[in-house]
Amino acid sequence: MAVGVFDSGLGGLTVLQAAQARLPEVDFLYYADSAHAPYGVRDADDVFELTQTAVRALWARGCDLVILACNTASAAALRRMQEGGLPAGKRVLGVFVPLIEALSERQWGDNSPPREVAVQHVALFATPATVASRAFQRELAFRAIGVDVEAQACGGVVDAIEEGDMILAEALVRSHVDALKRKMPQPQAAILGCTHYPLMEAEFQAALGADVKVYSQGALVAEALADYLTRHPGMLGTGDRGYLTTGDAGRVSDRATQFLRRQISFDGV
Repeated sequence: MAVGVFDSGLGGLTVLQAAQARLPEVDFLYYADSAHAPYGVRDADDVFELTQTAVRALWARGCDLVILACNTASAAALRRMQEGGLPAGKRVLGVFVPLIEALSERQWGDNSPPREVAVQHVALFATPATVASRAFQRELAFRAIGVDVEAQACGGVVDAIEEGDMILAEALVRSHVDALKRKMPQPQAAILGCTHYPLMEAEFQAALGADVKVYSQGALVAEALADYLTRHPGMLGTGDRGYLTTGDAGRVSDRATQFLRRQISFDGV
């Protein structure tokens, strides 16, 4: 019985790893749409179609619950999929909700008016598509007031990580943080709004400074998933665990093994 985890590439492995550590008794089927990565430079309609295809593939393999471990897909496709109606017994969850809960200091089901929160100046690092969607700002505004969010589109970082060029990725992180600081010199908190970015969390923290709290999604999403499965134990589905990719399985396996520092073997779809 497996829960599906989807990402455009390998970034979602950061969420998967946290979920596996938090829920060792749960099986997961990971699906990387490596043939079409990165999603962050695609338009919203393209992201929606690709995401829907991947989610349907996971449903077909018995994963009744699918986690969109991709901020771009969560921003551009999740609400549209939910509003269009999901098949009976199927659910899709994104990675924004736990992050919004943490920043707004309130549970998702709390529909009281927005209120002031402790963090007033937030830096958002995300893909160009996520930044353009303004989904994070929209959802946060429903729950918190007076929060200044400065977004920085981090072009090139995902590509560098997917290619395994961590030296380039580190240089790009420093460049994007410098650009953000020119707009917001003293952020109180920083959101790593792409599941690839936790692989560079130390570099983001070093460039931002020790006094900036960096929010990374893995642990937050894993805890939210644990809570969800406690309340909905029937959503474990019937699928088998594993790793799937639309790209070159051998190459993707090598990259994943490098990222997680343990042997990962992908199968093609």
